[in-house]
Amino acid sequence: MKKAFTLIELVFVIVVIGVLAVTIIPSTKTNPLQEAALQVKSHINYTQHLAMVDDKYNSADSNWYKKRWQIVFGTNVNSGSVPAYTIFSDTAGSSTGDIQDSEVARNPLNVNEVMSGGTTGTTSLQIGHSSFIGMKKMNLGQSYGIVSYNLSGGCSGARIAFDYLGRPMKGDLSGNSSAYESDNLIQSNCIVTLATADQNISIIVTPETGYTYIQK
Repeated sequence: MKKAFTLIELVFVIVVIGVLAVTIIPSTKTNPLQEAALQVKSHINYTQHLAMVDDKYNSADSNWYKKRWQIVFGTNVNSGSVPAYTIFSDTAGSSTGDIQDSEVARNPLNVNEVMSGGTTGTTSLQIGHSSFIGMKKMNLGQSYGIVSYNLSGGCSGARIAFDYLGRPMKGDLSGNSSAYESDNLIQSNCIVTLATADQNISIIVTPETGYTYIQK
């Protein structure tokens, strides 16, 4: 006798497939806020890596410590008036804290790009300009819908730098008068918060080690 599915069995299979689809498909959808946080976490780690392999100490340069690698966030007309960030070392001139295209880290996956989502400086760092050589993914507003950022806890302002040991430092190094000012090293968890129109997520940078993770 030839066996076949009954109508009830067929309906049951369709229902099971439907339940599985409802359960699985949402989990495969991308979350732009989570993606942005993962990217920023990765780039904070990369900034720390650059600082550790490219020690800026120079006994002949009294401003050597201002040239440490740092990641700086910002929102201005050159980023399209949305949050973006840049990884750079303040090596040009007297290290005033301003970003020049020659100071920005090169994208290790494409040396023709620099690691900036748009910032002040030459036209090559302005995301809306035809000569832009930055990375559009680092423009958090245009790529992920991020509307604001905030640095709090052990850090403030818009910058995180690292010394040659990988220890995180806060603030604009261009205003420092020595390599290690009393409150320069981050002493408690630095919280980098990214927000969309309806939710937010925090990236934690721990003191001393610079270990970075996304807060659950």
